[in-house]
Amino acid sequence: MDITIHTSFLPHDDPEASLAFYRDVLGFEVRSDFGTGTMRWITVGPVGQPGTSILLAPPAADPGITEEERGTITRMMAKGTYGWILLATRDLDGTFEKLQAGDAEVVQEPTRQPYGIRDCAFRDPAGNLVRIQEVG
Repeated sequence: MDITIHTSFLPHDDPEASLAFYRDVLGFEVRSDFGTGTMRWITVGPVGQPGTSILLAPPAADPGITEEERGTITRMMAKGTYGWILLATRDLDGTFEKLQAGDAEVVQEPTRQPYGIRDCAFRDPAGNLVRIQEVG
């Protein structure tokens, strides 16, 4: 079996703010951008890694979602408990400094975790948790 993780999903509530974070602060390239206003589906990914992407999408656009579920999603996003992603870098301190300089909300400064990894955490403009771990 040959399976890869191609695209993961994160919700946005302000596509321009999310685009500015992932493109301008993290340095990801924009691979596609469809829709208008808040109903935009934006695919971004690390430069030089075309096989790995994040789809930034409106969180409650699925017609199968009820109004109650939309409310739950909206409340969870406001608390920062709806979406998260784990990224990796060889330069955790440099990445942390760049994100901090970009006014990203710091959740945790670089820390050695008891389970052996060193990582830090931020929130993106939609409240998604972005953990970044150091890899050797």
